[in-house]
Amino acid sequence: MVTPDDALTAAAANATAPAAAAARPSPRPSVEAVWEALGAVPDPEIPVVSVVELGIVRDVEWDDAAPHAIVVRVTPTYSGCPATELIIHGIRDALAALGVAELRLEIRLSPPWTTEWITPDARIKLREFGIAPPAGDGAPMAVARVDVTGISPLRRMSVVVPCPRCDSRKTTLLSQFGSTACKAQYRCDDCLEPFDYFKPH
Repeated sequence: MVTPDDALTAAAANATAPAAAAARPSPRPSVEAVWEALGAVPDPEIPVVSVVELGIVRDVEWDDAAPHAIVVRVTPTYSGCPATELIIHGIRDALAALGVAELRLEIRLSPPWTTEWITPDARIKLREFGIAPPAGDGAPMAVARVDVTGISPLRRMSVVVPCPRCDSRKTTLLSQFGSTACKAQYRCDDCLEPFDYFKPH
């Protein structure tokens, strides 16, 4: 039998339970879960690849001094990249949705980012998106590097950049700078389609 006192005690316990639960810190997600969340953050300029696939996210670890703070180290593709601020916002939003209470985001410029950090899967996605991937491991048929040290935007290069649309190797450099500074503009001499080439460096 439930007495009035018992009912009052139960009501008081139910009233305080949500507040007590809210006061308890939620368990922090695993580092693997954090990497998975970051792997869903698209690059603002090339949304078919993530910031993880591009190699922009360099390291993730929980801060031992602050148990609920995670440290994410990021290396932009170059120091003046205009997309860096959007990338930072994307990372913050993804981790906030994951339940990360505190984020410390560190920008690391050394060692500098290189196209060698782009994953093989990302290179395939670039090609399917219509961007010739940079030369290097996992880049189908891309066999040479673009010389970005010259001052002439139309200087001829001894570079073979296959067309990402039809695989033709008959392509022509139009400009050392394409839709962004990290790309060069090419045209396919067979299908006549223009395309960007992600310059390796």
